[in-house]
Amino acid sequence: MTSVQRRAFNDAVTGFWSVAAPLYNIPFLQRWMYQPAQDEVIAVLREHGARRIADIACGTGILADRIQRELDTEAVYGVDMAEGMLKQARSRSSAVKWLTGPAEALPFEDGALDAVVTTSAFHFFDQPAALADFHRVLAPGGVAAVTTFAPQGAWAKLINSAESAAHMPPPEEMRELFSGAGFTVADQHRVKRPDWIQPFADMITVGVKG
Repeated sequence: MTSVQRRAFNDAVTGFWSVAAPLYNIPFLQRWMYQPAQDEVIAVLREHGARRIADIACGTGILADRIQRELDTEAVYGVDMAEGMLKQARSRSSAVKWLTGPAEALPFEDGALDAVVTTSAFHFFDQPAALADFHRVLAPGGVAAVTTFAPQGAWAKLINSAESAAHMPPPEEMRELFSGAGFTVADQHRVKRPDWIQPFADMITVGVKG
């Protein structure tokens, strides 16, 4: 995908979620689609003791709000491109700092954060550029935790075809992307879900900045 095509696609996705933001908060959708991955991210942040944290493509702010409430933090940021999402997020919490910006050019100084996380949005990013910027904004020893859908078989071929604007990297490609951005891959595993929802196979990849 060319840079022009990528910008057009990102603009379309941003426009869609600005309008669809209220649907994102449906309890059933949150509980079964998004919460398992968010639980895993919370566990990673707790393990690493991260205190300055940014949730990228934060949507309506559910994860960023949880991070701020459940962990011992110094500063929590929610970053998104969709104003409709951020409007919902601002009404959710005044303790989180809500910012507008793309994953590939985050609104932070070099080394400003202890952790960068993103859930269920990585397939929309310019992935090498986003991971490079995650690495830039992290302090040494900082952690990046990314959850991604990981379809298998025919479904994976359809989603990752040349005609598809979204890309869902398989596990080995995710490790290569992290390594290429300068991270040491500390963990990668399938997100824990009830058996009946396993076809939504997703994984978490955790990288540490040296």
